[in-house]
Amino acid sequence: MRPTPLIAALLIATPLLAHDGVKDPQVMARMDSMAAIGAATKTLGDMAKGTTTLHQAKARMARDTIVTQSGKISMLFEAEATDPKSEALPNIWTDWEDFTAKGDALKATANALDFTDQAALAASMRSLGGSCGACHKVYRK
Repeated sequence: MRPTPLIAALLIATPLLAHDGVKDPQVMARMDSMAAIGAATKTLGDMAKGTTTLHQAKARMARDTIVTQSGKISMLFEAEATDPKSEALPNIWTDWEDFTAKGDALKATANALDFTDQAALAASMRSLGGSCGACHKVYRK
């Protein structure tokens, strides 16, 4: 399933709106990391859909951003920091093993992204979307 334009727009717009008024620096760091993943995902999604031309170096940079940021998930969420603007659900910390496993799965899925051509990227983006959704459905408001 390809991400719809609405989903792509929400991936970018939601973090920008959510950041407004965040007081806790740990929550802000988490939100910044997730926003970087969202922006990189949008870049790759646009290439997968053909909205923008597939560019190997840009695709690699976007993939590397997702790999790097997803590798920080357990560190960023280790402290049970809260903020009224946070979208993190409390079960992150009660289901810590599952939560961190999903972060590790995102990193592995991002590492496996295939951007040799548009069709390969589109196919591997479906897996990436599944990894994101698996965590968001359980651990995000």
